[in-house]
Amino acid sequence: MTILYIDADACPVKDEAYAVAARFGVAVKVVSNAFLRVPPDAAIERVIVPGGLDVADDWIAERVAPGDVVVTADVPLADRCVKAGAVALAPTGKVFDAQSIGMARAVRDLMSDLREAGAVTGGPKPFSPRDRSAFRAALDRELRRATR
Repeated sequence: MTILYIDADACPVKDEAYAVAARFGVAVKVVSNAFLRVPPDAAIERVIVPGGLDVADDWIAERVAPGDVVVTADVPLADRCVKAGAVALAPTGKVFDAQSIGMARAVRDLMSDLREAGAVTGGPKPFSPRDRSAFRAALDRELRRATR
C-alpha cells in the first residue's frame, strides 16, 4: 500500500498534498521536528521526531519503501528515497527518480560549492503559484502510477 511521506518542516504544499492524497485514499505521514497542525483525518498521521540534523530525514529514509512517494526539497533525502525504490517530489513539482537524481545531486553539490566560495549569494527563487500548480499535477500523476 502506497504511503505519502511529507518532509514537513518547511514544506509549502502540505495542504495540496493532503487534498491529492485524499482523492487516492493514500495514507499520509507528516514528519517534522516541531508540532504542526494537520487536518483531522484518520489517513493523516503527524510524526514528531526529536530536533537535530537530519532526524526527520532519517526517520523517512528508514521507513520508505518501493511504491511510496516522498515530498521533500532536500536532495540528499530524495536520493535516499529513490535508492529505496520510492519517488520523491520537490514542492515545485520536480520529480526525483532513478533517471534524474544523479543530476540533481550534482547541481546541489555545485551550488553548495559556489555558495561556499562566495560566487552565489542568493537563495532559490520565490515559490510561485505556478510551482504550486506543477506540484499538484506531479503528485496526482505519481500517486496515480503508485496506486495502480
